Amino acid sequence: MVFKKLPFIICSFMLVQSAHAVERGINHNADSPYVKFKNINIDDAKWTTGFWSEKFDMLESTMIPYMGELLKGDIGHGYNNFKIAAGLKEGKAKGFPFHDGDFYKWMESTMYLYAINKDEKLLEQLDEIIAVIAKAQRPDGYLQTHSIIKNIKPYTNRQYHEMYNSGHLINAAVIHHRVTGQTNFLDIATKNADMIYKLFSPRPKHLARFGFNQTQITGLVELYREVKDRRYLELAELFINMRGQVEANLDDTVRINMIGDMVQEKKPFRKENDAVGHAVLAMYFYAGAADVYAETGEKALLDALNRVWSSANERKMYITGAIGQAHHGASGHDSVHEAFLQDYLMPNATAYNETCANITNAMFNWRMLGLTGDAKHADIMETVLYNSALSGISADGKHYFYTNPLRRSFGSDTSRFGKKGTTATLKRDSYLNCFCCPPNLIRTLAKLSGWSYSLPENGIAVNIYGGNTLETNLSDGSVLKLTQNTQYPWEGRVDITINEAKAEAFDVLLRIPGWAENSTLKVNGKATGVNVVAGTFAKLTREWKAGDMITLDMPLNIDFVEGNSRIEEVRNQVAVKRGPIVYVVETPDLPKENNIFDVYLAGDSTFTPTHTKDFSGSHDSVTTLKGKLLLRSNNKKENMYNKVSKPEFTAYDTQLVPYYAWSNRGVAEMTVFLPVVWGELDKEAKDKESSWWPF
Repeated sequence: MVFKKLPFIICSFMLVQSAHAVERGINHNADSPYVKFKNINIDDAKWTTGFWSEKFDMLESTMIPYMGELLKGDIGHGYNNFKIAAGLKEGKAKGFPFHDGDFYKWMESTMYLYAINKDEKLLEQLDEIIAVIAKAQRPDGYLQTHSIIKNIKPYTNRQYHEMYNSGHLINAAVIHHRVTGQTNFLDIATKNADMIYKLFSPRPKHLARFGFNQTQITGLVELYREVKDRRYLELAELFINMRGQVEANLDDTVRINMIGDMVQEKKPFRKENDAVGHAVLAMYFYAGAADVYAETGEKALLDALNRVWSSANERKMYITGAIGQAHHGASGHDSVHEAFLQDYLMPNATAYNETCANITNAMFNWRMLGLTGDAKHADIMETVLYNSALSGISADGKHYFYTNPLRRSFGSDTSRFGKKGTTATLKRDSYLNCFCCPPNLIRTLAKLSGWSYSLPENGIAVNIYGGNTLETNLSDGSVLKLTQNTQYPWEGRVDITINEAKAEAFDVLLRIPGWAENSTLKVNGKATGVNVVAGTFAKLTREWKAGDMITLDMPLNIDFVEGNSRIEEVRNQVAVKRGPIVYVVETPDLPKENNIFDVYLAGDSTFTPTHTKDFSGSHDSVTTLKGKLLLRSNNKKENMYNKVSKPEFTAYDTQLVPYYAWSNRGVAEMTVFLPVVWGELDKEAKDKESSWWPF
């Protein structure tokens, strides 16, 4: 579907500065006609107790301020580049060309924080920065500090990431306008978007392949939603339509330093069946296509989105919710950087799983949840958030992982992973030269309360569990106030108390996670009679009154999880999960003479959940699993291949720790999947010759 071009008309009343802006949804889809779950306002839900409250407190006190110090100082380069481009400072551009976008992500994070805490100092800080950015912007709207400082002709090399920077500029500016009502940042964004529209809307052939890192699509849809200028939606769709329309030639490939089909160009998107190419670029693109579908309702778009979702999440996703299996690998028929590999090809130690890829997987599923109302998308959001996203930052909020593999060992060759800042390290770094992931993570944590609930046609849907308060308006405008009390994910009980509601009946939808079989649901202590099915939303419909309490009880069993038989890398191995949390073995919990390759899991092992409020000395509250593991004593083989003799095992009392919490107690090895020995702890089976053999 292509829209007829409309005159550029911005209603002035929409852009008038307001001291008290209406804080609408993070993705403002209230008027989007093809969305089943609408978004709550940015500040409708606030964390109060428990897991996400602790993370938000760390975000407010440490994560955002510390990152601001990095990016505004001489380490992170971001603000300095804007000052140099604005003529306010002498110097050369430093860092990568996409650092502008990373700086915008930090600004966006600050706006979400302000929406919750209303700290006016945050706005004063941003106003000063916005003035510098405005001065750096060229009169025609172009804004890219590296190109401006180096006097490089715009849009001559798509790996300068101009579209990436513009997308994050627009998204940050729209959120700033929604929260504050000010237009100083929005004016910069609209000026930039107008320049892009003027340049790309005629679809010049030399720019037909220029949509590289496609955050501009989500940004343009949000700008359309904010100012109601349909040109921006038209332009967003144009960048989808450009995919697969022009064949790359060798000269062009060499010129832009490409590696294979990075950006899903071999096919038009509507004909795509597989998640291919660079995982981060793909997920930004899919998220943008989902936003366009929300406005147009084109069935071919939704069909393609469902196909690539299935490919990415059902055949290429790790147990932690991570995606992008390799730093370099064959994706489709091409060698690709930070790539989706073939189905079920899931290496552990060399898994790349860039933090940005994992986060964008959650972003894509957040949008798919809105389009479909299907709980499976919220399940994946939850898996990512508790595992492969949160692993990207340390317990103290100041150190970062770029890659998130499923196994790390001493002596591993990490040189294949490139420059410092993208290496597969055993510990997090205080600064990553490639700094795209840290601000992406903190902006996700900053807006997470806005993901916790959605608005179906007549009621409220609970997507993410955590202690919070909610004050929102249902689709008919009526007020709903409630309180959620829970120690989830460490405990499985969730209590939701209605504080204020309309007199007429409405729906309360509660997500029953796919792992949460045999959950129970009560209202005011009585069974509801509602069929509670794992992997769906359980719907309660009634006339609610103040004081009504909903109790969802999810059994937090400790499960051993095996991979599909096609995943050769984990044959005869299992991972350990409790609820949404994936657990690992880490070497601080082993004898000094042992490493992770000595560790086996007894098939008859039992573990006891044990909660500690200061796991690594950073006041991080964590539940570990206490129990016995098996250490193989005759495992010191130097040859690449060795004859098998019956292993000798010693039972060892230790603990498993959450995947996201590893590498917070010094340099360590870690593994998610463990080989299994059946019957080794069973005295009756211990003497059986076959008892040691993995299944």
